[in-house]
Amino acid sequence: MEDPGLKRLFERNRAWAKSMTDRDPDFFTRLVRQQTPDYLWVGCSDARVPANELMGMAPGELFVHRNIANLVHNIDINLMSVLEFAINVLKVRHVIVCGHYGCGGVRAAIERQEYGLIDNWLRKIKDVYAANREALDSEPDPEERLNLLCEINVRQQVLNICHTSIVQNAWREGRELAVHGWIYSLADGLLKDLGFTIENAQSLEPIYHLPGVTREIGF
Repeated sequence: MEDPGLKRLFERNRAWAKSMTDRDPDFFTRLVRQQTPDYLWVGCSDARVPANELMGMAPGELFVHRNIANLVHNIDINLMSVLEFAINVLKVRHVIVCGHYGCGGVRAAIERQEYGLIDNWLRKIKDVYAANREALDSEPDPEERLNLLCEINVRQQVLNICHTSIVQNAWREGRELAVHGWIYSLADGLLKDLGFTIENAQSLEPIYHLPGVTREIGF
């Protein structure tokens, strides 16, 4: 028996496609030819954070990777493949790591409850908490503490991206590439720039430098 909810999804798809061609008859023709985004978005899987929509971007303008709690694991072949394709093939100039306040993944990481397989994925957030325990524990309000951790987590994931050979090789080649840390508020739909942008390897601790990325490694 066909689920009427699924049928409605196809009806909405047809309505959306028609609305796009009504506004711009050549929209899909152009879209088929190529995608040339300047931006890679690394965000949370949360269904309330639609990357294209919240920035008012059309399909083809933003390359997107999403996972629970917008984490960057260097052994995550999915994310690493997306990062390499975005930088080396699409030639994006900006990588945006965007978390969001009230993130359920961040909350699950610090609640000290067992959820299953996801506990292994979220363990990296526990590491972030442990490394910033003094600042986090000094915040008495639990929700404010959660949101502070959401911000700190974004900054750490920016660093994790910058530590990859993919990004550092782009810098070594003299490519224009910046990695930004942003956060999104579900309460008002607004993005916030955390003021954490890295544009070269010199901004990283020397231990993370690949040979040849900077003139002086520090050893």
